[in-house]
Amino acid sequence: MDLSVVADNLPAYLTGFRLTAQLTLVAGAGALVIGLVVAAMRVSPLGSLRAFAAAYTELLRNMPLTLIFFFAVLVLPQFGVILPLGYWTAVVCLTAYTSAFVAEAVRSGINAVGVGQAEAARAIGLTFGQSLTTVILPQAVRTVIPPLINVIIALTKNTSVAAGFAVVELVASGRRLAQQNPADVVLVLVGVALFYLVVTVPAGQLANLLERKVAFAR
Repeated sequence: MDLSVVADNLPAYLTGFRLTAQLTLVAGAGALVIGLVVAAMRVSPLGSLRAFAAAYTELLRNMPLTLIFFFAVLVLPQFGVILPLGYWTAVVCLTAYTSAFVAEAVRSGINAVGVGQAEAARAIGLTFGQSLTTVILPQAVRTVIPPLINVIIALTKNTSVAAGFAVVELVASGRRLAQQNPADVVLVLVGVALFYLVVTVPAGQLANLLERKVAFAR
């Protein structure tokens, strides 16, 4: 077992890690935007918007991510929607899947704000949108950020699914290295795990720190 296999193949690891980080950042940003919109729809006074947002959230949260990839690759083309296999397919699928969890986290934070805050906002003549953006969401931020960090941690790990759909991210890079170094498969996989830990462990510690601060503030 050659302990230098990880160091010798560091460029390949870094290439996969960069793509994993890029997928996390791009899909995370898209999921945050869509998730905020869906969360707003879930607490909207319009029943039709609440029903659509609830169906969107429950469908995606309870569907395996791999199935969403297969749906994008095999089913959408039958309706004339053809996504280029690879990076952008991964971005679309990861964004849609993660946005449902973002929406649920944001909705939970909104529900944690006292009902009296929304009633007071309406009493002074603010619209639903104004109440949400200027009164409710600023107060919900403290409780929303820690679970959102956990969602991003999960997204980072979920990017590994893209390895099966022509995306050479960290797991795919590790798979290629394992094929090239069959005698050192364990070390190759340890190297992959270490790169994931570089992102997930600090993020998890940050989430725990923020949770303690929120609990203390309460």
